[in-house]
Amino acid sequence: MSITLSPHTSTMPPPDAGTGRVGSPTDVVSLPVRNRLALPVVRRREIVAVIDPVWPADDDATHSVRAPQEVVAAAAERLTRFLQPGEIVASTPDGRLTLRLRHEDRAARPVRLQEMAYHAIEVLDALTDGERVSDLGVGWARITRQQSPEQAEQHAAAAAAESVNQRDLQPRQQGAHVRTRHPAISLWSASRQLLLATVGSVVLPFLGLVALSAVGIDLSGPLYWTLVAALAITAATIWAECSHALDPPRVPAAPDGPAPRASAVIAAYLPNEADTIVETVHEFLAQDYSGGLQVVVAYNTPVPLEVEDELARLARRHPDLTVLKVPDSTSKAQNVNAALRVADGEFVGIFDADHHPAQGSFERAWRWIADGVDVVQGHCVIRNGKDSALARLVAVEFEQIYAVAHPGRASVYRFGIFGGSNGYWRASALQQIRLRGSFLTEDIEASMRLLEAGGRIVNDPGLVSRELAPETPKALWNQRMRWAQGWFQVSCRHLMTTLRSPSLSVRQKVGVGYLLGWREVYPWIAMSAWPLLGFLAWRDGGISFGSPVFLLLTLFVTVSGPLQTLAAWRLAAPEMRRHPWWFVGAALANLLFYTELKNLVNRVAHLKQLRGEHQWVVTPRTAASTGSSIEESNDSHDTDHTEEVAA
Repeated sequence: MSITLSPHTSTMPPPDAGTGRVGSPTDVVSLPVRNRLALPVVRRREIVAVIDPVWPADDDATHSVRAPQEVVAAAAERLTRFLQPGEIVASTPDGRLTLRLRHEDRAARPVRLQEMAYHAIEVLDALTDGERVSDLGVGWARITRQQSPEQAEQHAAAAAAESVNQRDLQPRQQGAHVRTRHPAISLWSASRQLLLATVGSVVLPFLGLVALSAVGIDLSGPLYWTLVAALAITAATIWAECSHALDPPRVPAAPDGPAPRASAVIAAYLPNEADTIVETVHEFLAQDYSGGLQVVVAYNTPVPLEVEDELARLARRHPDLTVLKVPDSTSKAQNVNAALRVADGEFVGIFDADHHPAQGSFERAWRWIADGVDVVQGHCVIRNGKDSALARLVAVEFEQIYAVAHPGRASVYRFGIFGGSNGYWRASALQQIRLRGSFLTEDIEASMRLLEAGGRIVNDPGLVSRELAPETPKALWNQRMRWAQGWFQVSCRHLMTTLRSPSLSVRQKVGVGYLLGWREVYPWIAMSAWPLLGFLAWRDGGISFGSPVFLLLTLFVTVSGPLQTLAAWRLAAPEMRRHPWWFVGAALANLLFYTELKNLVNRVAHLKQLRGEHQWVVTPRTAASTGSSIEESNDSHDTDHTEEVAA
């Protein structure tokens, strides 16, 4: 499937109407000479941009070399067709492109520059016949009264250098006008956020209702109906997801001809995942795929580790195993983007270091890719559920997410999302989209950009991979906090742009509104039940448990949650269905505390994002004591699960 990556809000002229020109690097940073007799003109906003095209070095794919100067000069000539009047593009002797562009919008990442980056990739691929994977470092800075064009170029070059390290094609901004926040993160700041998200979210609305009532304004009625609508929407959505999940998607027929080569990218932060990575590599090497499977371990580590030597020995013994240390990486996104330089498959599966995909997964994924899908997201199953009560709770939650919510939502709204692991990408789509480490949930952010570009994502609950659950409450809290804040980042960045995208149908836009909008405000609306009950008790001198509010809340929590848990058990992986009491325990936990705990995490995450905190806390991984996927694969039902669930 072809996807269009240029933003749909483009203001650029048609390709044959360009009126920009090729200039020299000096032209880019030179202020125009104004005739003193001419009438004053409105000062237009401009930026200086640096596009730094690089290729992987022949002897080391983790290192970059600049494109030849003659190739960059030819690229500059071709890029003029996308320029507007007065804009300039120049090639530098060291193989970079510098541009002087109109700054058409006020967004942090200007639309025009993102367009130029994509066009530069297309032009460079055409000039080199696609012989190498091209990366781009993209940086920009404004020209202002406080920042001359020369200074702007220096800042843009520094930003482009950082962009090269990220390998994500994302324009980065530097300069005197850029304001960054680095708030101190301490126990005191975390305590204040927790207090505001719990007591504050009850007491402050209650005091507001009382204060407004004192001046003759009673908002209890509107708040009541807002709460009724919120609970009704959420309950209806849960019911719709459950009913649609019971009819999973049919796997496309096997295409004619042999399957192509595939790549599996395992992204790892080795100090955290050293205990699991070797076992995971063996699981992938044992995969049976008719087209041939390349396994790429892309990892970063701040210190040398013994496991690196073991991985190197495995790579020498297995020609299809590539071990890639990414020295400048600080994120999973950088590891995956670096792996694209060596991945040679027609489609690419992305996995965390604790994932063990079921046999036949790549054959099944290829059927989706061959059918025109850009991404197919599979079903993640917890394999260490026997280790602890916490692991069992997370195991059931994952069935609710991957067996019910994701496939049900994909059926209702006609689009899926990439969940970060056990997702299979068409290689060409992943090369264009990339993952962006500036987002805490780079997977969701990439999903939104792919949807905006007209790409297609499906969810296949029969595409199973087993992983490990967090082992401690602290690890679970940190993981969910990162997820919640990352979702909020994506909502802030993509909600409006996705709703404006002409590539999405009305039905899909409703789904985006629910996913990026409603799910963010709901944790606050749900909490408003308590200040409303308190206000009614204060105003009326007490509250009857037969009141409509109480009955509505009771009906909601006692029906919707258990319904989803029941559906999760019905659609769960075979090894999970053998433990029905795990689902009973999870249903009780959801009723008593777990659902509100997840809402609390979302509220705290909002406060952290608004305060400017962007702390990444990795989830600790150790080898499971009882969760070996080898043990589970001995179940005669397990090998049939891929067809049983979604055939």
